[in-house]
Amino acid sequence: MTARPQVAAHDSPGVVARRRTSAFWLHLALLPLALLFLAPLWIMAVFSTHPETAIFSPNPPLWFGGAFLENFRGLQADTNFIRTLFNSTAIATLYTVFSMLLTSMGGYAFAKFDFPGKNWLFGLILATLTIPAFVTIIPQFILVARDLKLSNTYWAVILPTLANTIGIFYMRQAFQTVPSDLLNAARIDGASEGRIFWQIALPIVRPALAALAILLFLASWNDYLWPLIVLTQKDSYTMPVALGTLVGLTRVSWGGIMVGTAIATIPFLALFLSLQRHFVAGIAGGAVKD
Repeated sequence: MTARPQVAAHDSPGVVARRRTSAFWLHLALLPLALLFLAPLWIMAVFSTHPETAIFSPNPPLWFGGAFLENFRGLQADTNFIRTLFNSTAIATLYTVFSMLLTSMGGYAFAKFDFPGKNWLFGLILATLTIPAFVTIIPQFILVARDLKLSNTYWAVILPTLANTIGIFYMRQAFQTVPSDLLNAARIDGASEGRIFWQIALPIVRPALAALAILLFLASWNDYLWPLIVLTQKDSYTMPVALGTLVGLTRVSWGGIMVGTAIATIPFLALFLSLQRHFVAGIAGGAVKD
């Protein structure tokens, strides 16, 4: 749906007309860019319905064919794709829920409580962003696989990045927009800190939570390197790892890759469409400081 420009009550008809004309030309100029971004998705969807011989033909198809089920059967035989799709959905959902819980609690504490060393601790947390992820992979693997013995489990993928720095920083910024007077009034009325957090502060930052949920789900859904390292059994593979196995030294199953990628976009698109009305407000609100 195209966004219409906001019109103030005192604007003259000429001003309104100029704004609408400007909005029309702006959307017309952005249309080719939107089509450029949508082109790879369209090609992926079309190629998923054609055999590999058609994909690499001199005149590749631009419309849907009838080989989708054949490609899917090959994908299922090679990767047990339904199982891997379930694994990815479960891992991404659990990760998103628990990470939102921890990061929102951390962000709330840094935004609304005063305690010794708060600024120093927050700076230390932000400093972890400068540490390359590759530096922590080996000690992280030793801890998860050898010490905790969590290899080939959901928790091996979920736990290492559960309390992530970006989420804490983002939720801190969001909670800073919540009026402190409102929280203090609830304390005067006898509300506990837990009730204030769950029933007052958290609902106010709902748009920020929706935006964070999309970002966390996407990060977990597309994660490839860490699941590749910690998941060694075929039945425990996530979707990106399973699709990676289709690229071999002598054979690449392009039809299976296209089908798997097309199907893998559906859960994320469903999440985004269900939360899109909160997404822009959440991204903007998280950048505002009270």
